[in-house]
Amino acid sequence: MAKPKKPKVKIVFLGGVDGIGMNCTAFEYANDIVVVDCGVSFPEDDMLGVDLVIPDFSYLEANAEKLRGLLITHGHEDHIGAVPYFLKKFPNASVFAARLTLGIIEGKLSEHGIRNAKLCEVRAGDTINLGGAFSAEFINVNHSMPDACAICLSTPCGRILHTGDFKVDYTPVGEKPIDLMRIAELGRKGIKLLLCDSTNAERAGYTPSESSVALSFDRIFNNEQRRVVIATFSSNVHRVQQIINASEKYGRKVAITGRSMQNFFNAAVKLGYLDVPEDIMVDLSDVRKLPPERVTVVTTGSQGEPMSALYRMAFGEHNQLTLGSTDLVVLSSSAIPGNEKLITKIINELFKRGTDVITYSNYDVHVSGHACREELKLIHALTAPEFFMPVHGEFKHLVAHADLASEMGMPENRILIPEIGRVIEMSKRSLKRGETVEAGAIMVDGSGIGDVSGVVLNDRRRLSEDGVIIVSAGIDSEYMTISVPPEIVTRGFVYEKESEELLGRIAESARNSLMRSLAKGIDDISVLRTRLRDDLAEYARKRTKRRPMIVTILFDVRL
Repeated sequence: MAKPKKPKVKIVFLGGVDGIGMNCTAFEYANDIVVVDCGVSFPEDDMLGVDLVIPDFSYLEANAEKLRGLLITHGHEDHIGAVPYFLKKFPNASVFAARLTLGIIEGKLSEHGIRNAKLCEVRAGDTINLGGAFSAEFINVNHSMPDACAICLSTPCGRILHTGDFKVDYTPVGEKPIDLMRIAELGRKGIKLLLCDSTNAERAGYTPSESSVALSFDRIFNNEQRRVVIATFSSNVHRVQQIINASEKYGRKVAITGRSMQNFFNAAVKLGYLDVPEDIMVDLSDVRKLPPERVTVVTTGSQGEPMSALYRMAFGEHNQLTLGSTDLVVLSSSAIPGNEKLITKIINELFKRGTDVITYSNYDVHVSGHACREELKLIHALTAPEFFMPVHGEFKHLVAHADLASEMGMPENRILIPEIGRVIEMSKRSLKRGETVEAGAIMVDGSGIGDVSGVVLNDRRRLSEDGVIIVSAGIDSEYMTISVPPEIVTRGFVYEKESEELLGRIAESARNSLMRSLAKGIDDISVLRTRLRDDLAEYARKRTKRRPMIVTILFDVRL
């Protein structure tokens, strides 16, 4: 009699591979599932009207009774942004995260009206049990915000180390260096599978320490007589701390502006992650009362986001502060791919106003929060995993990281590049691809979740590119005649006042189409609409080389 097969650990990527953002991975063994991270990604240029993109939780919904907890590595949007949507589907799920991360999540849940969520605080070094199959150890790592952790999952098939986002920083600001000793100890005990951040896998060398930015701020503030406005990521509490330290050293007051910046600042102060000297903070409304050389403003908008505080200041739309020749703007961040045009737009507008601008490209005012190749090599060497999967990055980053592991001597048959929705099965001896499950991206549009399909996006693209033609008419199905002549209204197609002849010809084409159909004895309104739409689309294409959306409104109006 054949022995029953032993269960394997299933790893299901719901996001976080083949793209930046939407990090979310499920680990399953028999009757237990744990999920690591639950983030969002931001819409591509062709996702018109879409606010956020979240993971498809269909697989988890089908296995909801197995869910044992959600583990969070750190508090960036691409790791926690979808937590409110997750908890709406799984309200009894426990969420495990470090203190600051939980504080940020609590704010999000409040905005969504979610109360009584099971939020469980953990610290680096803690180990928690999750069902009968899993235990999870949180390990201190460095990133561009406090409380970042790697997670080591102990499973019946071996240990899985998930680094989360990290870099190796020996001189971090306000926290301990990455716990390489514990990572090495786990490596000696045996790591079956390493899942490792791949964001900077193409970059040679080492990522500079966050503390190096302090030297740049010191040079900027020294003898600077202008008001200094610094835009950075709101979650980068370490960066904000260094700005406060430099401002105190040079006798400046500090004002905070931007909703997300204010929220992060308040949470960090409340939870003890920021050391703010007494009387250094001022309200933004009081900034104009102070000499420029006595003021530092910390703001959102480093990515050129329309309607961010920096954007509104640059374009003279901010109700409390306008920038000019007495200001110096420092963009203390790198450009997220895709945001280059937005950032350039702000910089150009600032220069038009006589405002000087410092960026990371001409001054050392930013360092990455992700490990470069030499740091990745260190983690691979310390953990000596049996198997490896690169995560967190675009496909090119995953390939670069896989190549790095191969260069370090790992056999290629032990390296696997994951895909969203493809189950990876890990046994005590192997790692291989399994079945494909329902997974992908769900688009959030306002309060609508998942109701924006490819068809809707295609319609929006057509509207944005070629506009719409609306034709209304009435027919008399008894006498098979046109009772109300076609009327044409367009939006985004042509300027009606200057295109009366074209619109007249479109109306005539609509009339001819209806007459042909009625002459054939067609009196079904739906069929008449379809024929009319097709005829007008073909006419518009031939006359204008455009493909506008055609909306037909037909009524049966008896004469």
